[in-house]
Amino acid sequence: MFNDCIIMAGGSGTRLWPASNSKTPKQFLSVNNDGSFFNDAVDRALAVTGGDGRVIVIAGKTHVPHIIRVCKKYSDNDKRRMVLIPEPLAKNTAPAIACGAFYAGGKNREDRNVLVLTSDHIIQPLAVFQADADAASAFSAKGNLAIFGIPPRGPETGYGYIETGESLADPGTAAAETAVYKVLSFREKPSPEKAEQFLAAGNYYWNSGMFGFSSRFILEEYRRNAPEIFRAFEKLAAPGEEAYTVQGGIRVLDKWPGLEAAYHAAPGISVDYAIAEKCSQTVMAAARFEWFDVGSWDEYARLASAPSSPGRSSGEAPGAEVYTQDSSGCFVHADLPVALCGVDDLIVVVQSGKDGCPGSVLISKKGATQGVKNIVEQIKAAGRTELL
Repeated sequence: MFNDCIIMAGGSGTRLWPASNSKTPKQFLSVNNDGSFFNDAVDRALAVTGGDGRVIVIAGKTHVPHIIRVCKKYSDNDKRRMVLIPEPLAKNTAPAIACGAFYAGGKNREDRNVLVLTSDHIIQPLAVFQADADAASAFSAKGNLAIFGIPPRGPETGYGYIETGESLADPGTAAAETAVYKVLSFREKPSPEKAEQFLAAGNYYWNSGMFGFSSRFILEEYRRNAPEIFRAFEKLAAPGEEAYTVQGGIRVLDKWPGLEAAYHAAPGISVDYAIAEKCSQTVMAAARFEWFDVGSWDEYARLASAPSSPGRSSGEAPGAEVYTQDSSGCFVHADLPVALCGVDDLIVVVQSGKDGCPGSVLISKKGATQGVKNIVEQIKAAGRTELL
């Protein structure tokens, strides 16, 4: 079991534009009738840290209101286990994780076994994830970087890959059913031909972006492999109670002296480049849980479509108000009422601007929503970044 969990909740998630944007990114979109991607991540964090482990959320300043809003569902005891650290700048994942690791260790650099979770993936069932996390925890507690690898479902070119070597013996945990391997290398997002080769080889896995470590181990890796980041954050003093405010029952570390200076000093780089690819003590737990990145509206529509209601479209995101006539196979995600007449197999996304971004609409044929990334580039080129 892990002592603490860091949830990375920053980013803008433009692959699900326009519903996902800089003010309301993907992790706060609803994925079921109970909550958001972020809620599911918190549920995982609470489960793998026992009854008293901490949940450390790293997010942008603009995300704080969303986090407070979606965390209303949690008990007072669960909220007491949470701390939210607003990032003064977006500097990619390596500085964010360094910040969380320094916070976890505290002023005495206590050694904590820490799990890092993404906040915008679908992972199920929770019990299987817990068992796989227990296996990773046993290895990370003994001085390894423990990565979660996803068995590939096809020759996907949109993910990085992990090349694995020998199978490793369980160092002492009840989660022996989870296979753990020595990591040989990390591979960039491949060409279609290379992805086919990885799939045929049988020892390559998708990189989930989730991993565990002991706080002392990872800070030593930062000291050796990312010294600029280490030096920037090691100057931080342990925050006193005056550094926190309480919002919605959650402690928000919004007055940590020196945090802004640390982020300004640290280079912006991913933890993969800064640490993981350079670490020689890396193992991979082969996930037995189901994992979906939800990187397009087609994928979102498939996973998040609610049961149809009389007079409504057969595919609606939770909360959408949709009316149809002679239309079929459409999916609608909208915060305004939408009517469809005589159209088939469309994905319609409407953002009214209630979240502070300008209103915008996406209409796409089903199967074509990967093109949203090109639309986003066109918007940037047009100088309309306020739409993002």
